[in-house]
Amino acid sequence: MTQSDTLCKRDDLRNLAIVAHVDHGKTTLVDSMLHQSGAFRANEEVAERVMDSGDLEREKGITILAKNTSLVWRDKRTDTDVTLNIVDTPGHADFGGEVERALTMVDGIVLLVDAAEGPLPQTRFVLRKALARHLPVILAVNKIDRPDARVEEVVDEVYELFFDLGAEDHHIEFPIVYCSGRDGWSTQDLDEAKAIVAGTVTGKDLTTLGEVLLDSIPAPTYHEGAPLQAWVTNLDASPYLGRLALLRIMEGVITKGSSVAWCKRDGTVSRAKVAELFLTEHLTRVPVDSARQGDLVAVAGIEDIFIGETLADPENPVALPIIEVDEPALSMTIGINTSPLAGREGKKLTARLVKARLDQELVGNVSMRVLPTERPDAWEVQGRGELQLAILVEQMRREGFELTIGKPVVLTKKIDGKVHEPVERVTIDVPDEYMGAVTQLLATRKGRMQNMTGTGWKRLDYLVPARGLIGFRTEFMTETRGTGVLSHTSEGYEPWAGEIRARAQGVLVADRTGPVTNYSMINLQERSTLMVTAGQEVYSGMIVGENSRSGDMDVNICKEKKQTNVRASSSDQTVNVTPPKLLSLEGALEFISIDECVEVTPSNVRIRKVELDATIRNRAAKKAAHADD
Repeated sequence: MTQSDTLCKRDDLRNLAIVAHVDHGKTTLVDSMLHQSGAFRANEEVAERVMDSGDLEREKGITILAKNTSLVWRDKRTDTDVTLNIVDTPGHADFGGEVERALTMVDGIVLLVDAAEGPLPQTRFVLRKALARHLPVILAVNKIDRPDARVEEVVDEVYELFFDLGAEDHHIEFPIVYCSGRDGWSTQDLDEAKAIVAGTVTGKDLTTLGEVLLDSIPAPTYHEGAPLQAWVTNLDASPYLGRLALLRIMEGVITKGSSVAWCKRDGTVSRAKVAELFLTEHLTRVPVDSARQGDLVAVAGIEDIFIGETLADPENPVALPIIEVDEPALSMTIGINTSPLAGREGKKLTARLVKARLDQELVGNVSMRVLPTERPDAWEVQGRGELQLAILVEQMRREGFELTIGKPVVLTKKIDGKVHEPVERVTIDVPDEYMGAVTQLLATRKGRMQNMTGTGWKRLDYLVPARGLIGFRTEFMTETRGTGVLSHTSEGYEPWAGEIRARAQGVLVADRTGPVTNYSMINLQERSTLMVTAGQEVYSGMIVGENSRSGDMDVNICKEKKQTNVRASSSDQTVNVTPPKLLSLEGALEFISIDECVEVTPSNVRIRKVELDATIRNRAAKKAAHADD
């Protein structure tokens, strides 16, 4: 590749990512920066967390997709404007593929850490990826105004985290900024930060953070006269333009209407045309005629382009490396709805439509895989974790699909002839009074305690097989009365840990089709926890409750009270029906056993046996029992 040896810098541009654990304030901080840079008019109505644009992101309060925004920051020291391209990344471990992809777009990161919670598992994950790419780090200690803030200890914990990850000396010499993203202020002086919280110092904004960004995040570099190289880091879609490729221009210039070399994942090169070209300005894409080195752009007109591919100079096409992400750790089966109630609520019911939707998901999701199964109407979908897979199913049900979802299972691999399974690093914050119950729960799931700190509230660090965490969150929240905080991230593979106890209780299974009656619910609620409401339509093989004992029990939940012509004032006492335990989609996926599945429609989430016929189920259970003997 012939190019000039002259290395140039774009001092008018910085590309950076804001990375952190869930709910440490990334999106709120970006909101404040947008407001203070003048991105919005004074009278413009702007929603909170404007970067979380998806319905599910707003409902769950988490970021699911990495997104970038652009703002112009005024450097008051030099009286110049600098464009900041900021990538807001997910904080949940299940969306780690989005984080890894975002890091290929940037030249440095802001590591945001909650002043009370400190570094948590996802903080470790994103920092490890950033250090592997040798990206400079700025530590921003956020939520300084929390009454339980412990700033000095949190900074020490971050230093310990750097050492644990084997950071080199130049990585550890990072600048520290204390800030409140919600209130929109920052400082590098801890005493001043405490004074701002106390109200004795006022008038501060995010100027300090902006100056540290400009000083610590390197400007994009390029070689003068080098041919075009643009890296596809993400994909999007437009109803008018079709697929959009989001690129980071590494070298050269790209222009609207030009012909480029398209270097594909399989090693082949073909010609393509740049039909439209966009730059991000604040939160919107603006059409432009050309873009240059360091810019993050969107290109329309190349319909089958994929993440990790390269657009290059037609005369000198040199491909950049394919973007690699960690392998999936969990899988579940997704197929068409096969229950007796299929087709009543959804509009998308066929295997062809389900397969097309799953293939569409693969276009922009580098951390997901779709494989065929023995059945032509079901597919094995592999991903990072339960939440990532549940989000996909939730999106599909909102689009009108009816689906049958199998129990999530972990993906094992053979290393040196032995079966290894994925292991998660789990961090739990829990009041002292519930610590015993939590340690007992984790012991039955083959968890190994690594560390325990704190008084009043304990912080527990564990290594737990990933399959031990399937269904754990519900039990954990029950045992801690909703007070515990749980987070986890991948910690690689370890040898198979042995058998882990499945769900202790059996289930109540409806033995016929019909509406649920109050009379039958009253009779059953003494020995079970019901999961259906009066009047709800059920079918034979559908799970209607949780048994108080270990075995499954077939029940008639449609039974009506026999009518007589005798009336007595005291014979019909009013009996209250206990409110049922209605499971969410995530709760249902956690609850089911290996012989059960979840029926998902736009209006309902039902749990059922994979085999609806009770006779066949009982025959299979007896056969399995004889095999064990």
